[in-house]
Amino acid sequence: MSETAAALPAAQAYTPPAVNPWIIALVVTLATFMEVLDTSIANVSLPHIAGSLSAGVDESTWILTSYLVSNAIVLPMSGWFSSLIGRKRFYMLCVAIFTGSSFLCGLAPNLGTLIFFRVLQGAGGGGLQPSEQSILADTFPPAKRGMAFAVYGMAVVVAPAIGPTLGGWITDSYSWRWIFYVNVPVGIISLLLTSRLISDPPHLSGERRKGLKIDYIGLGLLAIGLGALQVVLDKGQRDDWFESHFILILSTIAAIALVVVVFWEWRQEHPIIELKLFRDRSFATANALMFMLGFVLWGTTLLIPLFAQTMMGYPAEQAGLALMPGGLAIIACLPLVGYLLAKRDPRHLMIFGLFILYVAFLYMINFDLDIDFRALAFARLVQGAGLAFLFVPINTVAYSYLPPEKNNAASGLINLARNVGASMGISFVTTMLSRRAQFHQNRLAAHLSATNPQVQAMLHGTTGALRSHSGSAAALHQAYALLEAGMERQAMMLSYIDNFKLLSIATLFLIPAVLLVKRPKKGGRVYAH
Repeated sequence: MSETAAALPAAQAYTPPAVNPWIIALVVTLATFMEVLDTSIANVSLPHIAGSLSAGVDESTWILTSYLVSNAIVLPMSGWFSSLIGRKRFYMLCVAIFTGSSFLCGLAPNLGTLIFFRVLQGAGGGGLQPSEQSILADTFPPAKRGMAFAVYGMAVVVAPAIGPTLGGWITDSYSWRWIFYVNVPVGIISLLLTSRLISDPPHLSGERRKGLKIDYIGLGLLAIGLGALQVVLDKGQRDDWFESHFILILSTIAAIALVVVVFWEWRQEHPIIELKLFRDRSFATANALMFMLGFVLWGTTLLIPLFAQTMMGYPAEQAGLALMPGGLAIIACLPLVGYLLAKRDPRHLMIFGLFILYVAFLYMINFDLDIDFRALAFARLVQGAGLAFLFVPINTVAYSYLPPEKNNAASGLINLARNVGASMGISFVTTMLSRRAQFHQNRLAAHLSATNPQVQAMLHGTTGALRSHSGSAAALHQAYALLEAGMERQAMMLSYIDNFKLLSIATLFLIPAVLLVKRPKKGGRVYAH
């Protein structure tokens, strides 16, 4: 019998909470929504922050990186911390740190201070998502867990989509400092409600009484490995990847630390991260699917507004609005998905979601330079519907074959998979965008020979039109400049299409992976023997 799937009596498998479980779901979702929002809300405000604090725009990107690094380090440790001090205490501590550091971020007088407080904010926020997910898994019976994860999904999937738009509006209407201040009242309300309504389940209290030894070596290796990896993913494209000694050194450190931590943690009696959970096929597959969900969601969350600004000439706010239909589609579909999970095999829902996602990418592959806002928003809407049919079923099957006392450890790992996938997705699409644009530009330039009759005819016609309009003697030079600008724009358009093609292929290949998930029994948790 697997260590991660010991059979338990039915009475131990689920203990009803003292209050309505939906009240608990809304309480824990409150702080998580603000935390996920903070991963993207500062993006559009970076130029304002840099100008206000007399810093360079490149330096100001550490405001984003510092948050992501500390967030990634805490995520997989959250289950261990919950077992050490109690999940309710750990959750409230995370909310308090997140709220207090948000206030201090708003007061920061210089860039260095702001980055320091962002590290604290990311550390506090890192424990919120996995804690909420494990609280929901213990609060709801297996038959209703799908609907509970739908509420959680609204926070985790919708918040990144509205973050840039909301951040831009707050910065333009008030000040960049208010993107941090808005967390304070929400955090205080969350603390007050959590202290009154939430309590640790009996199985978690029993685990705490056993006592845990602190694995300092595992803690250090994990922090170094994940921290270095996050910096590499965030800064790699900007520093030209392995052409930079800084990126090369950090990549080596990340690889060594993460490989060593796997061997070290596997042999520990009380590991920081419970890698033995991956013995369960359903849990391992769910993590792989969640990694790709983060990859696709964040990759396209970056691509679509960037496409709208660079190729369609939209301002930042309108570009952000192109993501809104996708968020609305997710909100509309998640309750339906939660309802269907109680009646249908989650694997069928996941295959349907992947197919819808594939259709959305096929639609995006046909983008051209003449598309309008409606076409862009519609593509995101279809994609959002597909993502809704993936997020909740993946989370549900991840817990299907795990005993309740493993919920904390499982939630930390599956949230880490999504966040690392998100970072890799952003790095991948930005790198591909740059490399493929250069490739297409070189290819198009090879056909723009001065001896090419079509090029000569184009230049002659453009030169004549410019001379008749402005009478400028430099009309020929202007015609060459227009031809080059058109070529660069076409090369960038082809680069976007290449990204959509690769994402569509990756989505298609995920469909067979769903078949690796074991079928959960209808209406309840299953334990593997």
